Amino acid sequence: MRITFVHADGDGETQVEAAVGDNLLTVAQMALMPLEGTCEGQMACSTCHVIVDKEYFDRLPSASDMEEDMLDLAAGVRRTSRLACQIVLTEELDGLVVKIPTESRNMQLGR
Repeated sequence: MRITFVHADGDGETQVEAAVGDNLLTVAQMALMPLEGTCEGQMACSTCHVIVDKEYFDRLPSASDMEEDMLDLAAGVRRTSRLACQIVLTEELDGLVVKIPTESRNMQLGR
């Protein structure tokens, strides 16, 4: 399945192949996207915040209260914001497009 990451500056995209069952945070990190995932997917931070394209947002399960609480801490949250660590790829998400927020920062890569 194909996933498209829209770069934070809006000037570029990175398309990658992923498999059903993959975690979006892991896919993003393997593609060198600036999503730190400090808590390693334990939903204890908001460093993997992404903005999901409207076309795909309603295909996702609803965010848990805990995820909503973590999103409250993220900068630049939009209506279609989610934590990448909470998105498990399904066949319905083939072609998924997510934007890296302009406020994102990956301390591990220094950007």
